[in-house]
Amino acid sequence: MSSVLAGNRAIIYSTNGDPARVLSAFSFPELPPPPPNSANIRFLLAPINPADINVIEGVYPARPEPDVSLSQAKDHPLFVGGNEGLGKVMDVGEGVVDLQKDDWVVMTKAQSGTWASAKNIALSDVLKVPKQGLSEAQAATITVNPATAYNIVHDFTQLVEGDWIVQNGANSAVGQAVIQIAAAKGYKTINFIRDRDDVELLKQHLELLGATHVVTYDELSDKSLRTKVKTWTGGKDIRLGLNCVSGKTTTLMARLLGNNAHLVSYGAMSREPLSLPTSLFIFKNLTCHGFWQTRWYSDKSLEQRQELLKTLIALMRDGKLRDPDHEVFTIGGAESDVGASGKIRDLLARLGQGMYGKKVLLRVEETG
Repeated sequence: MSSVLAGNRAIIYSTNGDPARVLSAFSFPELPPPPPNSANIRFLLAPINPADINVIEGVYPARPEPDVSLSQAKDHPLFVGGNEGLGKVMDVGEGVVDLQKDDWVVMTKAQSGTWASAKNIALSDVLKVPKQGLSEAQAATITVNPATAYNIVHDFTQLVEGDWIVQNGANSAVGQAVIQIAAAKGYKTINFIRDRDDVELLKQHLELLGATHVVTYDELSDKSLRTKVKTWTGGKDIRLGLNCVSGKTTTLMARLLGNNAHLVSYGAMSREPLSLPTSLFIFKNLTCHGFWQTRWYSDKSLEQRQELLKTLIALMRDGKLRDPDHEVFTIGGAESDVGASGKIRDLLARLGQGMYGKKVLLRVEETG
């Protein structure tokens, strides 16, 4: 079976730096037939996550490997952007029995280089996902944000129906997934967000997802909030706090936690240190954890990774985990590399300025 793609394109960089400067589009020929135990896939959608930008900047712990086939074409190392994405199988190599043409797959290897129209992937670096009951957007984004949300809710303390969670960054992709997963389990959530012009609309949106209460950071700074929280919870200890912001707001949020609670940090959007009163450790026996989904995948067996995926797919099929609020950004196959390079750089510049409220999913079309 031979590849049917006429030509391909990838979003590449050769040096770390500002994505709006170092990224470019690079066209390359159709893929050769896949080697044994691998598959040629066409990428349908690939998210642009904050971590992807950090990788390109060179400030993220995970480092991509150069794309060998593209680097040979250019005589120097080239990296393809993107960590997460949904692919459709176009061709399989000898020894592949679990995949066939048109199957959907998601990446399990970190920094797979998903901002491309097509790629050859080792069988060990993908997991098959069903098409039935899943949208392309759900499948393309399943391995990072919903997975992070599920694990930070479940891995650090055993909650029961009616228990409370507090989180900041509640309007982030992970935060919205936490709200939905918690609601599906019968957990109640207090969700902190940054104040903005349309804050009431955002509060309504999060409440529709299942948020119990939505509160701004300005309200968090008001001492009267602690009394409100005790009223909301009926005096019940809050056992889990989720932090992706750090800085002063997390210090204030941590004071709402009850005895023997767990605070899980999975981000630091404020780029400020995490500072907590010693009294929380001495008198409330607070336990703090860090969580990185990439490490979770590297530490877990294939069976455990498959089980997590199966659980998330069931939530999506049952309507308990919705499509992320997203926008598809297409690099058209008829566009020149020069035009496509300008287009992707402009997109990353606008993302860097916070001009997108939605998650951006990239579609790079085959050329020709």
